[in-house]
This record gives sequence, structure tokens and C-alpha cells, in this order.
Amino acid sequence: MTGQDPGGLGRRPPWRLILGVPIVIALLAMPWWGPRALSHLAFFRVRRIEILGTEYLPPGDILRRLNVDTVASVWAPTGPLEERIGSHPAVRTARVRRRLPGTLVVDVVESPPVALVPHETGLRAYDERGMLLPIDPSHADVDVPVLAQRDTALLRLLGAVRREAPAVFDRISQLRRLPRGDIALRIAATPVFAGADVTVDRLLELDPVTQDLARRQLRIAELDLRFRDQVIARLQ
Repeated sequence: MTGQDPGGLGRRPPWRLILGVPIVIALLAMPWWGPRALSHLAFFRVRRIEILGTEYLPPGDILRRLNVDTVASVWAPTGPLEERIGSHPAVRTARVRRRLPGTLVVDVVESPPVALVPHETGLRAYDERGMLLPIDPSHADVDVPVLAQRDTALLRLLGAVRREAPAVFDRISQLRRLPRGDIALRIAATPVFAGADVTVDRLLELDPVTQDLARRQLRIAELDLRFRDQVIARLQ
């Protein structure tokens, strides 16, 4: 009596399955071998670089940091490129992505200037970290307050105001530290005095006061935030 295998056990795998296994393995390994193989093709050489997100940095600064020539492949690792761009003092983050067949797209997030500080060679731009930025205010449109001297606490304050209350930031023209640590600002041509611990929310309390006085056609000489929970307005 001939033995039977009704459940199909013991049958040899179909030849299609045998041939399919290497193909599946090759496809799973494609992220590893694919870019290496494609990087040798002239079709994927870098022919164009797009730089996005820059407002103050000249594109040439980014291109020099990239240091990519026409024989480079878009499949080359992007990590080293991002590190080179990210080392620029005016760059907060950088991301490089591919647009096939031959374009690299560079997305840049700048660390913007928040103040200009007098220097022996003229005004110099600083960010909220207190870093001197390689930006020439005479060539770039840097419309930020003038800070009497480099003061990291005031630079952090200006950075917070720029993020959380840009309308207030745009009206600040000058900022300086007073002898006892208080702060003197000029907001929309009005002198404003505040304590050393002034916050963005505290500065926002100025708007209702100035709007009310404007409706009453009263002219402000100066505003004072140094009294707790009060905005003192001295009139002309």
C-alpha cells in the first residue's frame, strides 16, 4: 500500500518559493546596499543645492560649509553635511534631504539676532544665547533693539519677547541695565522702567494702559513696571 500525505506534509517546497527567498532577502537588505550601488551612477550626482529657511545668512556661507562638488552623489551620507552646517554659529539646526535624481535640499533653522551691541568697529549682532553672530548689520536687514552692552540675561529676555510677543519686540528700540540692576527700555519711543526680573507677561501689561491713555488723549512721559501688580504712567 502506497503511503499518502493528505495534509501536504513532506512535500518539497515549490520552485517559486525557493526562488523567491533570495529576492525577499535582497529587498529587505536594499536600504543597505541600494544607496551604495546607486551612488556610483553619474545619474545621481549632485547638480543642484536648494537652501531653505535662511533670512540673515548668505547662501554662500552654507555652500562653503557643505563643500559638495559636482562628482558627489546625492546618496552620500547626509549626517556629515548636517554637522558641518550645524557648526555655524548662526545656525540652530540643519537638515539635509534628497530630491532625486540630483538635488540636495538644505533646511536651516537660524539662531536669529535679538540685539545689536556697540563695538569698537561698530554695531555687532548677538543672539539670545549671547553668541556673536557673523552678520554684518550694514549689509543685512537687522531690525532689532540696541543693547548698551553684552548682557546675557537681557539677551535671553529679548529672545523670549521675540518668540512670545513679537509685536512688543518690534517696538523695542533700546535696552540697558541701570546701576541698581533695574532695566530701562524704550518701547515705541516711550521710556519704560522695569525690575531685573521682568517677564514677557509683565511687559504685555503695558498695552492696555497705553491704549486707555491714548483713548483719553493723554500723552505719556514714561511708564514704570517696578511696582508690583501696577503700571505707573507719568504723563507729560
